[in-house]
Amino acid sequence: MLDEGLLAELLTQQGQRLLADAALAAPDEATFLAVSQRLSRTAPERLTRAAVEQAILRTRAAEKFALAGSMFFTRDALEQATAEPVSTYRAARFRQAQLVFDLGCGIGGDTLALARESNVVSIDREPLLLRILQQHAAIHHVAERVFPIQGDLLSPAWSWPRGSLAFADPARRSGGRRLHRVEAYQPPLSAILRLLPTLRGMAVKLSPAVDLATLDGSAAEVEFISLGKELKEAVLWLGSLRSVARRATVLPGPHSLTGEEPAVADVRPLGEYLYEPDPSVLRAGLVRCLGRRIAAGQIDPTIALLTSDVLQNTPFATTFRLLDAMPFSRKRLQSVLDQRHAGSVTIKKRGSAVDIETLSRGLRLRGEEDVTVLLTRAAGDRLILVLERVHADKV
Repeated sequence: MLDEGLLAELLTQQGQRLLADAALAAPDEATFLAVSQRLSRTAPERLTRAAVEQAILRTRAAEKFALAGSMFFTRDALEQATAEPVSTYRAARFRQAQLVFDLGCGIGGDTLALARESNVVSIDREPLLLRILQQHAAIHHVAERVFPIQGDLLSPAWSWPRGSLAFADPARRSGGRRLHRVEAYQPPLSAILRLLPTLRGMAVKLSPAVDLATLDGSAAEVEFISLGKELKEAVLWLGSLRSVARRATVLPGPHSLTGEEPAVADVRPLGEYLYEPDPSVLRAGLVRCLGRRIAAGQIDPTIALLTSDVLQNTPFATTFRLLDAMPFSRKRLQSVLDQRHAGSVTIKKRGSAVDIETLSRGLRLRGEEDVTVLLTRAAGDRLILVLERVHADKV
């Protein structure tokens, strides 16, 4: 496990050579011990273990950071670190701020993005994480705009310059486990919100699985952000940083959907096209708002799928052409796959209680074609929908 002493040794010439050798070995969890033992012939074992661990973590971090191969990580910090496209998008709201406080900065993923827009005071109670942050700030050429401070955010001694903005990223993992309740975060959300009256505005990063009922009364904009169709996080925007009640943002882009969600669903018969809303739209509760934007209606008032006879290009949904529809039964599904010469099948479901894994085990696939089917419900009927993905360049 990385500590301040090991970090200092890894920054020496010997440590840098070990990191390079470890990277060339391309270790993973299965080969960790073998690679560590081989490298320990020329260096202390605890140092080689640290180098090999960094090589593994840097490989994982490449999905989040462009310069991951030069950065340092702990396992928990990497799990909670924001992917660069997300932190860059968020930081744009802090543009032209003279000073931003990064509360619970960790290894500095958000500090680095904020520092491209403003001076940043980065606060964390862990000295190791602050030392890593300083190294990262130097690598990313923003060191002159980053001011790390060790401290506990729960201390009553904090005071902020008038008109300051803040970003808070409370720890959502402990002992390798995810923390789901906002009051189990470190620090708890309620403690973070108590800082708001002394600030002009604040943003708080939350788990995308946050229970929205726990946010009632916070007078915040709740934004859900997805990257590459994967839901990444929820953000509370408070004070001067708040602009709407709910927002769904799709990256890359950015593309943001806001608006008032109609109280009554516009339900329509199945049309030629089906739209599966992005997970950010689903979590933000803006499915009907999206339907109004693209002139589509829901297939059922309780199902978050939209349909229309006119093809609309939208970043907020995956679009399919409806090839066939029929009442659900295993026999009918097998018949469809036989008729379409299926060699592989992707089974999706929305509003269906069918166990896809169990269903898939009993299917015969004797052809060569890829087939996509959706198990869903409309007007109380269980349906099999046969779909063909429509790509944006074909719209």
